[in-house]
Amino acid sequence: MTDRRPLLHAIFDAAVAAAHPDRILAAHLPSPPKGRIICLAAGKGAGALAAAAERHYLDTVKFEPSRLSGLATTRHGHGVPTRRIEVVEAGHPVPDEAGMKAAGRTLELAETAGADDLVLVLMSGGGSANWIAPAEGVSFAQKQQMNKSLLRSGAPISEINTVRKHLSRIKGGRLARAAAPAPVLTLAISDVPHDDPATIASGPTVPDQTTLADARAIVARYGIKAEDAVRDALDDPRNESCKPGDAAFERAEFRIIARPRESLDAAVAVARQAGYEVIDLGADLEGEARTVAATHAQLALKARAEGKKLAILSGGELTVTVRGNGRGGPNQEYVLALTDLLADTTGISVLAGDTDGADGGAGSATDPAGALCDQRTFAKVRELKLDPKAYLDNNDATAFFTATGDLLNTGPTLTNVNDIRIILVDPA
Repeated sequence: MTDRRPLLHAIFDAAVAAAHPDRILAAHLPSPPKGRIICLAAGKGAGALAAAAERHYLDTVKFEPSRLSGLATTRHGHGVPTRRIEVVEAGHPVPDEAGMKAAGRTLELAETAGADDLVLVLMSGGGSANWIAPAEGVSFAQKQQMNKSLLRSGAPISEINTVRKHLSRIKGGRLARAAAPAPVLTLAISDVPHDDPATIASGPTVPDQTTLADARAIVARYGIKAEDAVRDALDDPRNESCKPGDAAFERAEFRIIARPRESLDAAVAVARQAGYEVIDLGADLEGEARTVAATHAQLALKARAEGKKLAILSGGELTVTVRGNGRGGPNQEYVLALTDLLADTTGISVLAGDTDGADGGAGSATDPAGALCDQRTFAKVRELKLDPKAYLDNNDATAFFTATGDLLNTGPTLTNVNDIRIILVDPA
């Protein structure tokens, strides 16, 4: 049987490359203003976005260096060298004090902007955790604990960010409010299903349609235990997010410069070039990882039985309801579920990974991006007498794939357009 791992990697790499800041940012950057450019960036691609902006303005446009400044807050391990825009590494997915301090400084820099300046906001996935500015009366520890509880609840990212926005001084349009009356241009790499601007990094520069009541309902729906200060904050009208029509948005513009759909298109093109018929399931899949895996396993097994040469590709962001005490993420859990469901089926190869290079994990730059599964995996399962279902029950996909040698380790990719899942089916 032909080793399909090089092709799996090539398909995944094409998706990542399509959204890299070095490739996409410069075409969207505006002409310099009369005054200063204050660049404020957050997320896993923030460092790379800031560096790309510097190259454009300092090297291509020859903008006066003293008029360019700013602060980029990114995940630990995702920083890159810069000249004028400071880069700070902070916690993700669980916020840390470095992110809290950087968020405070970001608001202060926005408040210095004048009418002739440009506040250039460069957003990418992860910005919600990187910019942590708790609402008045909520401590950093309380906000951090709420974030952990939301991540473990199985709630989709849109609902998680609804709660975050109502416990924050920077999210939900508040950064735009801090920068007014200066013009604000936000250029964003989307990492959310359906590319909702108010969900990307919790929408710090755009209007928010969700309400405090929505946030309270989400906390109740998932049975999340909130401390008194958090409940009080979600009852306080002063913590309502900025709505459409707010004066904060009179000079604010928002533009998406890379979408998950475009990255999935790049992946589809590589699969087709390799001779595969493609089932494109879309860039906006959501749901429990193991449930989605079960549906995809049925598609793969049917194609195998029919002797098809088929690639099943999808994007989006799956979730895991954590019930065990293991380590992993939605991509690893998806592949682990498929390992159990496909059990020794020949001719099927799988890769699933987060395009930012980190799938769940503890917030380290060395966290795996996802995992792979094929005949080599099944052989290891037999050799080591592993029980995939037992690892699933403990949400311990990282330990399972560490044992089989099938973790996908890319390191930080410096972008983020959600997950890419690939199943290749080859005829006998």
